[in-house]
Amino acid sequence: MKKIALALTAIAAMTGSASAADLAARPYTKAPVAAPVANWTGFYIFGGGGGGLSNADQHVETTVGAVPLTIDQRQGGSGWFGTVGLGYDWQFNSTWVAGVFADGQFGSIRATIQDPLLGITGNQKLEDSWAAGVRLGWLVAPNVLSYVNGGYSGAHFGSTNFLTLTGLPAGVHLNGYNRNGWFVGGGVENSLNFFGISSPGWFMKTEYRSAFYDRKTSDILTDAGNLPIGQSIRANSWNQTISTSLVYRFNWTGPVVAKY
Repeated sequence: MKKIALALTAIAAMTGSASAADLAARPYTKAPVAAPVANWTGFYIFGGGGGGLSNADQHVETTVGAVPLTIDQRQGGSGWFGTVGLGYDWQFNSTWVAGVFADGQFGSIRATIQDPLLGITGNQKLEDSWAAGVRLGWLVAPNVLSYVNGGYSGAHFGSTNFLTLTGLPAGVHLNGYNRNGWFVGGGVENSLNFFGISSPGWFMKTEYRSAFYDRKTSDILTDAGNLPIGQSIRANSWNQTISTSLVYRFNWTGPVVAKY
């Protein structure tokens, strides 16, 4: 019996030594850790505000025959606005995201309009605008998207009441109108999960946009009777805006790190 016990002890010692030697011979490898992943596919809504600049090349011309009476003059202005919108994104690989969106802007971006022949001046306000477009983004990080966008834009410009150069009512005005155009822009959108604060689905985006609207010829009309005086102002419009918005993404997932 003692001989059997001694034999079993010797076999166990030899097996343990072999296992230890085998482990020592193997190189140490760390278990792979999956890179953080996130899913940007889904619907989102947003709202925010910002500021803008307006520029326009304009000249005075005759109402009949459209004969220019002055050279082009560049007029400008500035103001603020609010914005709301919605969209849908598709993440089609680990780094690229494409999407469609629509939004509206409302506020007060005022630009100067002048008729140097009559010595009158006034402000025209971009009261609201709307846009629909596409965007293409690159994931700088799993929860940070840098993107460019572009598409259609429409705008409503309010009426203008003219003053003389002494500040008195001139007795003439321009009616408001709608214009069509296009825009290009870009921005950055990032998750609000930072400094240990968890806010799943909530993002912030900051965006620059440049919108160009078609030329419009507006008759100068009398305040009494709304009659044309024989002169018109022809102008285009170029508006630049910067906005910051709070974004909520439905069904947001990520980033998630696999654990081992």
